[in-house]
Amino acid sequence: MEKAPGGSSVGVDDPYDHVRRCDHLTDEGKCRWAREQGHHDPTFADARSAEEFRCPVAAPADGDDHDPSGVQTDPAGEWEWADCPHFRATTDGTECRRCGLAERRTAHDDRRPLLEEHHLSYAEDSAAGEGDPAHEITVSLCRWCHAKVHNSWARVDDDASPDAEAIAEAESRKGEELAELSFESAAERFDRE
Repeated sequence: MEKAPGGSSVGVDDPYDHVRRCDHLTDEGKCRWAREQGHHDPTFADARSAEEFRCPVAAPADGDDHDPSGVQTDPAGEWEWADCPHFRATTDGTECRRCGLAERRTAHDDRRPLLEEHHLSYAEDSAAGEGDPAHEITVSLCRWCHAKVHNSWARVDDDASPDAEAIAEAESRKGEELAELSFESAAERFDRE
């Protein structure tokens, strides 16, 4: 299993198995990185430009394995995600990839978020903590699943349910949201004083 630089498990055998799409992939299947940041790698940008900036990994959707944008999420091009030198896939942070717990953030509050970013990709030789960083690949895990994965006994793709403590914290925040949304007239608010 893939290891973090400190030697703890990251909960996956292959980080690329947990990628839906590259952050630089547009809805039309084009490479945004080559168009906007190509001056950092002119050879790559010129090759993409010659193909109208088409991503060599993604292909236009022609089956069921696509996201609503119309681009296939399972690579069908001539490259794999790992072949692209500028690939990056970071989480959207809406729910835990392992147990499905949804994020509930509260505005103007410094409480710790329910979900955390979990890095699946580390240095090339992650066991030794040496080498150039590999592609950035992250998923969202709740704090409870994140701890289990780093304690080396849980996997990201386990069929898991949220912990009771996680559910209680999410429900507490949901209750606060509902209380905030309830209508109270100015007369009622000022009458209390």
